[in-house]
Amino acid sequence: MNAPAVSSTRDTAAAEEWALRVDLAAAYRLVALFGWDDLIFTHISARVPGRTDHFLINPYGLLFEEITASNLVKIDLQANVVEPTSHLINRAGFVIHSAIHAARADARCIVHTHTIDGIAVSVQRSGLLPLSNSAFAVLDSLAYHEYEGRVTRDEERHTLVADLGRKHNLILRNHGLLTLGETVAGAFVRMFCLATACTIQIRAQSTGEPLALISEQVLNRDRGPPITPAETRVNSVQLTWSALLRRLDRLDPSFRD
Repeated sequence: MNAPAVSSTRDTAAAEEWALRVDLAAAYRLVALFGWDDLIFTHISARVPGRTDHFLINPYGLLFEEITASNLVKIDLQANVVEPTSHLINRAGFVIHSAIHAARADARCIVHTHTIDGIAVSVQRSGLLPLSNSAFAVLDSLAYHEYEGRVTRDEERHTLVADLGRKHNLILRNHGLLTLGETVAGAFVRMFCLATACTIQIRAQSTGEPLALISEQVLNRDRGPPITPAETRVNSVQLTWSALLRRLDRLDPSFRD
């Protein structure tokens, strides 16, 4: 696959930013690989290291399988492009991602998808049900945002941030899914759990059989600080991410360009 040619920023970007660009480009490729992409729509963004007002996002018009570390677009919280590029950005992507980046210091990466199963769950008034380990992993930090039409109005930034609160997973009613994290790896793994939980729910409901919900007793008992050390949880995410990067390198390492 050949993305439109752009000049590389490898020689001009700081080492920390270049590493972030590689991770962010990898996240786009993985979304495409898992079939979560929606043509040229939806977005993944990451705050530029050392800045609170600049973040990287996809060039509007490219498929996710065409994203590379170099062709990501750097913009500020007012939608100004801060480095030369021939690409546009998507207005909805700016509204959603700039609002959360500005409101949450821990939102260093934000993943937004329009998965079919995610949207199918988003239109159910009961939302995500406690049906699986994947659901269990996200329910304790899950919020909902009501549909307000196409996300192009600045006014929706306020309701979006208010509905998200301090949660890390968001179901946008009639729209899709969103996760955030302090790293690209963390946000992506959260999206994997949320998207998987939605698929499990839709498939289970399609059988027409009564559903065995995880009990409130179990949900409440296992809430709160995990019994495993924080280092173990962080390492499991990083181990997963390293494995995913190896998979991408085997398939097509051009995301690193």
